[in-house]
Amino acid sequence: MARNPDIPDAFDVYTVVVLRRTADAPELSEAQLDALQADHLAYRAELRRQGHIVVNGPFDEQSDPSYRGMSIFACDPAEAARLSDGDPSVIAGRLAYDVMEWWVASDSLAFPLADRTVGDRRSMPDD
Repeated sequence: MARNPDIPDAFDVYTVVVLRRTADAPELSEAQLDALQADHLAYRAELRRQGHIVVNGPFDEQSDPSYRGMSIFACDPAEAARLSDGDPSVIAGRLAYDVMEWWVASDSLAFPLADRTVGDRRSMPDD
């Protein structure tokens, strides 16, 4: 069978974490929310400084308002989940997360601020 020309020869595979608001998020005062958000942002910034997160940020204009933001990690999904478990907003029950691998055509993305290789180069398995 001939190879499908619409499938790239190689992919760069990235670990993505999508943050979402939990359906049963605890009610907090404005002061508590402000403090929690500051802790959440500081935690994510520290993960970025340590090189675990390559890029991250909030969503806007999304079709599902429970989705809050996304991060691309420079580690495998298990480590990204472990690090996400330490996020103060996750610990507080305000956010949950989904971890996944994202396959994109090789050399489609660049992370010029990363101090190491991000993602793994893979080929689509032959079925």
